[in-house]
Amino acid sequence: METVGELSWRDIMPLGLAGIFVWFLWIYRAVLSRFARPTVNDFRTSVSVVVPAYREDPEILLECLETWLAQNPAEIIIVPDLEDTEVLQRLAEVRDPRLRIIPFAHRGKRSALGVGIRAARSELVVLVDSDTRWLPGLLDAVQMPFADPQVGGVGTQQNVYQRTTSIWRRIADWLVNLRYYDYVPAMGRAGAVACLSGRTAAYRRSAILPVLKHLEDEFFLGRRCIAGDDGRLTWLVLAQGYKTVHQSSAKALSMFPSSFSAFVKQRVRWSRNSYRCYLTAVWKGWLWRVPMVTKLTVLQILLTPVTMGMALAYLIFSRLELTVHSIALTLIWLLLGRGLRGYSHLRRHPQEILLLPVTALVVIFIALPIKLYAFVTMNKQGWLTRTADSIGGEGQNAATLNRATAGAEA
Repeated sequence: METVGELSWRDIMPLGLAGIFVWFLWIYRAVLSRFARPTVNDFRTSVSVVVPAYREDPEILLECLETWLAQNPAEIIIVPDLEDTEVLQRLAEVRDPRLRIIPFAHRGKRSALGVGIRAARSELVVLVDSDTRWLPGLLDAVQMPFADPQVGGVGTQQNVYQRTTSIWRRIADWLVNLRYYDYVPAMGRAGAVACLSGRTAAYRRSAILPVLKHLEDEFFLGRRCIAGDDGRLTWLVLAQGYKTVHQSSAKALSMFPSSFSAFVKQRVRWSRNSYRCYLTAVWKGWLWRVPMVTKLTVLQILLTPVTMGMALAYLIFSRLELTVHSIALTLIWLLLGRGLRGYSHLRRHPQEILLLPVTALVVIFIALPIKLYAFVTMNKQGWLTRTADSIGGEGQNAATLNRATAGAEA
């Protein structure tokens, strides 16, 4: 049968071929990820934990500090801003010889990272965001891949802290699960994770000290880069010939925005960071030296607004009539596809199938308006969700949490 209503198979063939490619790439990465396994051995060495802290909610920081100290690193170096007086006062009350506080006039997160990394005395340096908690066993697990001298950086398995306290945290956790179950393990198995999230990532100190100035003083089209430190540092390590891997047994929980406004701002910042980081990797030739799965993943991230925009435009401007029947079929196709690709999350939280329509719309919103806006404004620097006159990130302070269950795993 050649036609379906007014539409011939020739009309839908380009869209079908594009869909086949997208699904092939997803299956390719998902299958590789299923074969990835965490490294298990008895390798242990000295570890310094470095934490840049800017306008952090003191309650959040101290709760996170307890989880870091509980895993017995050699030292924890916190670098708060000089004007964070309450944080400095509360940290001064902590009596633990492993804790070192280095007050510093922040010129962005990268400057604070530089201070902390240079002060570190251990073989490994674990960089941690000031609102990230560690689950038991993280510090032991994150050291194990470093038994291989070619490993320069190790990423962790991450989820949203108190995910049920906001619909936006639930959706963020859904998207995080897709990342850490469906494609980061595939890149890690190949030895080239494209971005070791700064929420918690470990590095060989000897691999990052030589490139620290390139982290602190990165310029993109003439402007100093403020955010995007984790992607930049990952590629500086990869460019030296080291491997960057994923350790799924090292688990962390991070604060995510509880409001739609902060959710959008965070996604805009991340998208801008991705464009600057990956376009730099393309320009410098770093991308062409990493394994195929990482190349394809980075190119897909860069081209998603184009491919998704073309697909939607093709549907709208083709001879497909906007009838109730055609609209219903399009919605079914959209939800079915998103549901299948959300399997990693839904098998852990099956009740959230009810969030599928909202999640599908959010994915389109991120891929089109947010990413397009981020692309045209990629050289606009700023953190967006943290300001000098606020405590904690927007929608990410202690008041947004369920304090009755604050100590429980999300």
